[in-house]
Order: sequence, then structure tokens, then C-alpha cells
Amino acid sequence: MSIQVGTSAPAFSTRDTFGAAITLEDYRGKWLLLSFLRNGACALCNLHVHHLIEAFPKLHAQGLEIVTVFESPASSVEQNVGKQDAPFAIIADPEAKLYAMYGVEISEEKVNATVARLETPAVIRAAAEHGFQLTPEEGSNFYRMPAEFLIGPDGVVRIAHYANYIYDTLDPATLEEALTAKH
Repeated sequence: MSIQVGTSAPAFSTRDTFGAAITLEDYRGKWLLLSFLRNGACALCNLHVHHLIEAFPKLHAQGLEIVTVFESPASSVEQNVGKQDAPFAIIADPEAKLYAMYGVEISEEKVNATVARLETPAVIRAAAEHGFQLTPEEGSNFYRMPAEFLIGPDGVVRIAHYANYIYDTLDPATLEEALTAKH
């Protein structure tokens, strides 16, 4: 079941890849982008993290915190995503418990649609230019789709974005616009 705009974000309690405790309540009073990506080795997901890292100083100055979630063991997240030294929390969720709470879908059809998109080769090249190669992660859920949620300081979901293709994520300009509007 997908999360609807205007509803309270499901509360969670987990640990990040460094073992630090993280709860949704930790972000009460702050804006939070909760970004569910595919797996630690996903080149297109790592490219999105790269873009979030670049935009983070400006977005953070506007009051945004970011938490990214990967359906991978911590070792994969550390080996792949961890190389980027993100200034925000990264969670390894290999059992997909948080994915289930937020209704993040699995779709063979949407993954196949990604392959068929005309701009996909250019996005793959952009990922490679930043050092993110298409690398399969053994045991990963290849058909997992990304989803992102902008959660307000009151814990209410302001944007619920379920991807239509693998690199269909919220861009920093959309986030900046939402923060400027301060719903």
C-alpha cells in the first residue's frame, strides 16, 4: 500500500551503516527527504546519491535532512555508496522492512521500461563518468523501484514520489522549490 500525501509518515527505528540509531522521531521539527533506492551496487542510484551530495549544502541550509535506504547488506552499501562519503545517513535494509512500511514497489515492467527509454544510455554514461559502473549485486532484488518522500517538520508526508523508471527520482531543484514553498 503506497503512502499518501497528507498522511503521517510511518515511524521507524533502525541503525545506519555505521551502527548509529536512527528513528523518524529524530527528524521531528526538520524537513526530511527519505530516499529509498535499489541496491548498493546500482550505478543509477549511486549517481542520484552523488547529486544529493552536491546539492546537500544548499538544501541543508534550507533545513532539509536526508536519509537514504538501500535494499542491500551493510557491506555492499559501505563498499559502493560509502565511497562517496555522504554527509547524511545511509541505511542498509537487506530484509526490506522499511521498503514494506513505505509501500516501495517491485516492478519487472518498470525496470524493463527503463531499459527501453531513449535517454537511458545517456544516464548510464553519466553514471560511468562519475565512476559508477553497472554492476550486478548478487542476491539483490533487481526489480526494486526507487521511491522518495519529503516529510515535513510535523511528520506529515508532503511529497510521495514512486518511480516510474529506475532513475525517476526527485531532483534537487524540485526539493528546493518545495522547501521554499514550505507547504
